[in-house]
Amino acid sequence: MAGTKAPCALIVMGVSGSGKSTIAAALGDRLGWRFEDGDSFHPKSNVEKMRAGHPLTDEDRWPWLNAIADEIARACGKGEPIIIACSALKHTYREVLLRGRDDVRFVFLKGTQELIADRLAHRKGHFMPPGLLTSQFNTLEPPEASEHVITASIDESVEAIVDGIVRQLKIDGGKSRAEP
Repeated sequence: MAGTKAPCALIVMGVSGSGKSTIAAALGDRLGWRFEDGDSFHPKSNVEKMRAGHPLTDEDRWPWLNAIADEIARACGKGEPIIIACSALKHTYREVLLRGRDDVRFVFLKGTQELIADRLAHRKGHFMPPGLLTSQFNTLEPPEASEHVITASIDESVEAIVDGIVRQLKIDGGKSRAEP
């Protein structure tokens, strides 16, 4: 991307069940970057609310988003590239995560509601019940090109998705820098 800094952080985003954690972890392995699951930044009250089948409100999300933004700022400030899996469903959420930075990129994992519903039906041990998928799609504001986003279709293998993301990032086979 001409005119932008190499990313110090990638935020792999999408609705629940789109494969954020799987793709972000695989991307971290490929690039040698630290991976963090955004779910681990949720306060306990948010996890309990979702587990009970209630969608989060914006008020529920602000502390969570700010905690992730703090970690991005800390990691980037130390020169430690990081990949975070985070739904980042709305433009305003992505603005909070960026805090005006131009060295963070979004990777949007895009898939149909039917495909993701099927995946959620087979997922075990996650606090997000499949019944909240519709609310996730209703909340989703797909990112626009001005948000420095890479879009990846989730209907391929993990390896193929990661290959495509790395190609779009123009990251040299791995381990840290994107072309300026």
